[in-house]
Amino acid sequence: MLLIECPWCGPRDETEYHYGGEAHVAYPEDPNQLSDEEWSKFLFYRANPKGLFAERWVHSTGCRRWFNAVRDTVSYDIKAVYKPGEKTPQIDAGNVAGAKVQSVEGGAK
Repeated sequence: MLLIECPWCGPRDETEYHYGGEAHVAYPEDPNQLSDEEWSKFLFYRANPKGLFAERWVHSTGCRRWFNAVRDTVSYDIKAVYKPGEKTPQIDAGNVAGAKVQSVEGGAK
């Protein structure tokens, strides 16, 4: 079992949460202007890195709020949690081999 820390409620069991996909994916300004190919890329094409990855989670059986987490996709360790609108925290590369946080906002960070 994973212990995930909600920024508002504190640490809780993973069964209280639901995964929401990749964090920091901007919604298109005018989705009606997108071609079918552009819309499908927005909906379905996401990064799938090995290592640190910024994700969205919802505390579905607790406060029901969304938050972001930086999780190592190899070890499943959650390295940081932060509220929506906050910047992705800097993670010390010494904690994870080859650590880089992957996000849509410009690739690896």
